[in-house]
Amino acid sequence: MRLAQLVPWSTALASLVASPILAAPEADTSVYHDMETGFTFTQYFGRYSLNNAGITYRIAVPSGVAANTNFDVVLQIVAPNEVGWAGLAWGGGMTGNPLAAAWGWSSGAIISSRWATSHTLPQLYSGSAYQVFKTGTKNNGTHWQITAKCSGCTAYGSNYLSPTGGNRLAFAYSSSKPSNPSSSSSDFSEHSVIGFWNHDFGSAANPTFTTLVAKNLGRH
Repeated sequence: MRLAQLVPWSTALASLVASPILAAPEADTSVYHDMETGFTFTQYFGRYSLNNAGITYRIAVPSGVAANTNFDVVLQIVAPNEVGWAGLAWGGGMTGNPLAAAWGWSSGAIISSRWATSHTLPQLYSGSAYQVFKTGTKNNGTHWQITAKCSGCTAYGSNYLSPTGGNRLAFAYSSSKPSNPSSSSSDFSEHSVIGFWNHDFGSAANPTFTTLVAKNLGRH
């Protein structure tokens, strides 16, 4: 696997295919049953260093979702504490699609909804919203983990993610912490590694999705 050198915001996730300095893609995801939250996820391990350190991205979706609809998803990110922030591009590129930026904080973690119209620091985005679960969000001293439901991550403009097939996603990594890590509106540094993959949503279907969301949000 090849890893990126430090690159400025002007090196966009949108150029993933052409750039020679990207983390190499890994095509396959695997199924993961999370005993803590009860969700079935599909997961991808995005390596960001030559010693095989990486960030795990897990996604769960509802069963029976029709194509070309804006459906909720559950996102779980697990990262070593050396990860200053971890990013996810739902459309597989930096600009023109919902972005998530997450980082460890105190005994848990924070996630921020972002959007970029140019190759600069992504700004806060109200078109997608995250609800962080009480269960599945933690920091144990070596890793941080966040689990959250996202509304508005699977549709943007005339684009829709497939609830039953594969979707091209992208990740970003930086070892630098956000400037104000207690706030989801904090600025953060440019990424140092980026990569992309094809994520299988079909194997992440959960028949009791709504019930599990309510349970993990602490409503039941």
